[in-house]
Amino acid sequence: MNQATKPVVLLIDDNEEILEFLDEELSEKYTLLKAASAEAAFPLLKEESVQLIVSDVMMPGMDGFELCRLIKSDVEFSHIPLILLTAKNTLQSKIEGLEIGADAYIEKPFSPAYLQAQISTLLMNRSKLRDYFAQSPLVHLKSMAHSRADEQFLEELHVAIVAHMADEDLDVEKLAQHMAVSRPTLYRKIKAVSNMTPNELIHLTRLKKAAELLAAGTHKMYAITELVGYSSQTAFTRSFSKQFGMTPSEYQKREKEKSEK
Repeated sequence: MNQATKPVVLLIDDNEEILEFLDEELSEKYTLLKAASAEAAFPLLKEESVQLIVSDVMMPGMDGFELCRLIKSDVEFSHIPLILLTAKNTLQSKIEGLEIGADAYIEKPFSPAYLQAQISTLLMNRSKLRDYFAQSPLVHLKSMAHSRADEQFLEELHVAIVAHMADEDLDVEKLAQHMAVSRPTLYRKIKAVSNMTPNELIHLTRLKKAAELLAAGTHKMYAITELVGYSSQTAFTRSFSKQFGMTPSEYQKREKEKSEK
């Protein structure tokens, strides 16, 4: 696998031997970043586009539970799946780990194959959700949320795009102003959650709003074209067809027939 295409995984453990062991097991499939404490992980999260975190629970200073709480409540990182590793095997520990938003909880000693399977499944599930969102005309942006912080952010993002989509020049700069976040933060978050650039997501949201209006059947085609920020009906039809595999008229007809059944 090409180094540039490997998902980036952040390993956090105060035990150097564990970090070396994980490195040996995971380095073939993943680009690995390593931190010896939870505190040391945050600069790496800000600098790199981390796609998954594997963290020990019992560490000096901030433990894995607190790290998980902070990550899952911070909109900049809340989309990142997190696996907790722990020697604690009590039911209460498992419940606590899952309640604070951990995506998986693995007891030590663990099977490397099991850890590999958990990482692969979490990354694959997120990829499937992104594809489903992109290909389904009426599926909401919130379908890609994996935490309450994500859900709130994606709802606000959707509202901001829809409120300003009649502006043909809506781009990441303007969207960042409407969202009151920095352009780099918005770009990184959108890219991480959707695997799209902000401009690509704006474009797709326009088409999804058009699909919603087409399904409702309350607007003429030229009006829908203007409402979602297209300057020409031809360009709108071409974009819609490319994204969803059917023309706006074909889609409207299909939805009408579905509603009449």
